[in-house]
Amino acid sequence: MNLLNLENVSVRYGDVEVIRDLSLSVEEGSITSLVGSNGSGKSSLLKAVSGILPSNEGTIYFDEKNITGLPSHQRFELGLVQVPEGRHVFPYMSVMENLELGSILPKARAKRKENLAKVFDLFPRLSERSKQMARTLSGGEQQMLAVGRALMSDPRLLMLDEPSLGLAPILVSEIFSVLAKINALGVTVLVVEQDVKTSLELSRWGYVLENGHIVLSGDAKDVLKSDRVRKAYLSL
Repeated sequence: MNLLNLENVSVRYGDVEVIRDLSLSVEEGSITSLVGSNGSGKSSLLKAVSGILPSNEGTIYFDEKNITGLPSHQRFELGLVQVPEGRHVFPYMSVMENLELGSILPKARAKRKENLAKVFDLFPRLSERSKQMARTLSGGEQQMLAVGRALMSDPRLLMLDEPSLGLAPILVSEIFSVLAKINALGVTVLVVEQDVKTSLELSRWGYVLENGHIVLSGDAKDVLKSDRVRKAYLSL
C-alpha cells in the first residue's frame, strides 16, 4: 500500500511554476529517493507535501486521506514529518531540549522515553552530548540532532531534505546507514538528495526530477544504472 500519493501536483512561487503536473507515490515501509540537481524543484515539492507551500493544482493523499487543504501542523499530527535542509536546530538550547521539543505532541510525549532510547541507540554521540548546546555541535552532529528530533515525534513518514549537504563523505555514509536502520524500525522514508548514487543505492524506488518534472522513475537500482542518470549525474 502507498502511504503517500501525489496526483498531478503543481506548485508556484508567484507567477513562476516550479513543479508542474507531478505524480509520485511512496510505498509504506519503503525508502524512496527523489533525486535531481540543485534548482530542479526537490525542496519545493517537499514543502508542498508538508503544507509549507500550497499546491496550486492536484491532490496529495496521506494514508489514503486527502490532505491537500490541511495546514502543516495537522499534517505533522498525522505523522508526516520533515527534516529541513540546513538542519535548523535550536542553537541556544541543549541537545536534550531539542529532542524533547520533537515530542511535543501528546501521542509522542507518551512515548518520549521509548523514542529517546531509540534515538540514543541510533546516535550515541547525542547521548554523550545531551547537555551540550546545539550550536557547539559539528555539522554532522547537528544533522544527527535534526533527524533525532524528528524521530521523537514518532513519525509514520520521515522526509529528509538534502541530509548530506555540507557533510564529509564519511559522515554522509554514517547518516545514510542510520536511515536504513530507521526504516528497519518501521518508519517509511522519503529522501530528497543531490547525492544521486548514495541515495539511490539506499532506496527501493527512485524518481529523477528535472525542471519540475519527473523524467525517470522505477526500481532505484535500475534508475541508478540508466544512461540518463549515469551521464547527467555520475559523469559516466
